Amino acid sequence: MATKKAMVEQTRLSNGLQVITERIPSVRSVSVGIWVASGSRREAESESGISHFIEHMLFKGTATRSAEKIAREVDSIGGNLDAFTSRELVSFNTKVLDEHVGRAWDVLADLVSNPMFREEDIAKEKSVILEEIKMDADNPEYVAHEMFSNCFWKGQALGRPILGNPKTVKSFTRTQLVDFFERVYAPKNIVVTAAGQLKHDQIVKLVGDSFRGSKRKGKLAGTEQAAPTTGISLKHKPSLEQAHVILGVPSFAMPHARRFDSYVLSTILGGGMSARLFQNIREKHGLAYSVFSELNMYRDSGCLAVYAGTSATSVTKVVELILAEFRNLKSELVPEEELRRAKDNLKGSLMLGLESTSSRMANLARQEIFFKRFITMDEMLENIESVTAKSVMAVANQFLKKENIALAVLGPIGNLKIGRNNLDC
Repeated sequence: MATKKAMVEQTRLSNGLQVITERIPSVRSVSVGIWVASGSRREAESESGISHFIEHMLFKGTATRSAEKIAREVDSIGGNLDAFTSRELVSFNTKVLDEHVGRAWDVLADLVSNPMFREEDIAKEKSVILEEIKMDADNPEYVAHEMFSNCFWKGQALGRPILGNPKTVKSFTRTQLVDFFERVYAPKNIVVTAAGQLKHDQIVKLVGDSFRGSKRKGKLAGTEQAAPTTGISLKHKPSLEQAHVILGVPSFAMPHARRFDSYVLSTILGGGMSARLFQNIREKHGLAYSVFSELNMYRDSGCLAVYAGTSATSVTKVVELILAEFRNLKSELVPEEELRRAKDNLKGSLMLGLESTSSRMANLARQEIFFKRFITMDEMLENIESVTAKSVMAVANQFLKKENIALAVLGPIGNLKIGRNNLDC
């Protein structure tokens, strides 16, 4: 079954695998991705990190290609090959000249379809990922974000590190990895997207030829309803020079109709150099070099968080200034000029972010997995334009509340005390 909208075409194969393409005649590249609708969120606590581990293992060789041959084949056609694991997705993707799309796809499909999971490779990759965990542990901003996630999604898979932890990584067996792979990497759980100088029918044939023989009838593990919590985590680490502060509240889920109100609110709050947090905390008070807001959305929930790196003696003041901005957004309508600037900033970021074939390819996948339909750029721009000062204030009053706030602070903070009573907004 095939459907077509503008330059976007979609075909569902008989085994359930979806193929979605966007033809961009003005370019010479093609980006292709294999997207698995599963990530660290679907892992049991005892298998934390297994999705990321399997992502690594798929590059270790197939029945016909060694790890070196996989890399060499892509390099020989001037392409790139990449992968990542998130909380709700795993992606394997490549970008090449249009004339090489067949060769690039053959490599990509082979590594996703026919991994070997050799015992010696598993042992080596455990060491590699343990080093990756150590590397992240040396990054205080990363550690602070993990502390915050654990506070905000306490006791839930969303709050656990995507990489897992040393105990779980060391425990993985070949049987466990193969079983998880067989359950998750089934055609009905996969979306293939491509964007660039392509023909839809050609991509469908390539995908069909590669996956037609797959007999995997895997079933994804369910996910618990995301339940934001309001913990406060203060960790003294005297070896650091800065205190890393993350303060956040719930927000809309990815598919929510009012998500664009949250996008605009986040942009006003901390989305650039003209944003309120940057101008107040950095420019006016000189308390931070890095300060920004971030919006993390999932299938059924979301989080709006503010990050600031500051001196240990300024933590309380920085928190107070963030809360003051929360209060202002709740009590005063955003001036029209500021609202206009935030909308144009958001539209510019959106449009510029979709200028490459790689980003267009990724956009196709996320739209299918999260929205089950293609959303045109015109529709996205219209949704941004529909945001009003009143709708921003309504979202602020819905979410920016003392009882909703989670806080994490990491650094040389000594016996710093911040309680719920200090988070009034």
